[in-house]
Amino acid sequence: MATLPLKPKRGGYLRPFGCGLFIRDFLLGKSPGGSTQIDPLKGAPQSDIFHEYKIAQLRAIAMDRAIRKEEKAARREKRYLDPDNITKLADRYLAGMPYKTYGCRYSSFIDYFSTIQKLGWVKFTGREEPSAFQDNYPQGQPRKYFRITKAGREASDEDWANPRRALYGKK
Repeated sequence: MATLPLKPKRGGYLRPFGCGLFIRDFLLGKSPGGSTQIDPLKGAPQSDIFHEYKIAQLRAIAMDRAIRKEEKAARREKRYLDPDNITKLADRYLAGMPYKTYGCRYSSFIDYFSTIQKLGWVKFTGREEPSAFQDNYPQGQPRKYFRITKAGREASDEDWANPRRALYGKK
């Protein structure tokens, strides 16, 4: 009798795009996944990068679901794909998707971002702005802006896809 291994195969969770590559392209001002375009020289705070990453993933997942549904309907009804229907379906799916359901949590993102900092791919620009939780709470940690470095621009796609392997070496 064959036994199944207890651990899953390599690859992790299926995501439309990886976190590292998103961070790189976002800080380069390329607006990946329909995210907000930034000035690469000014950079962006970690919380904004994280938020844009989550929203871009939600958009990609909603669009994928809408395309699949429209393809099935078009096949069943023997008609051509309707791009307007795909857009309407994607908007409806996006409106119904909970923000916290997909992608990483903020604490995981901060850990991931610190790995990229250790590699010297991003650096603090020196710009900070105050942050406040709500009116009745003390002031929070300042929002620090980060931008991509020359080393980050020169790092390969493979290294950006797995910065921990780039930092600690291959097994």
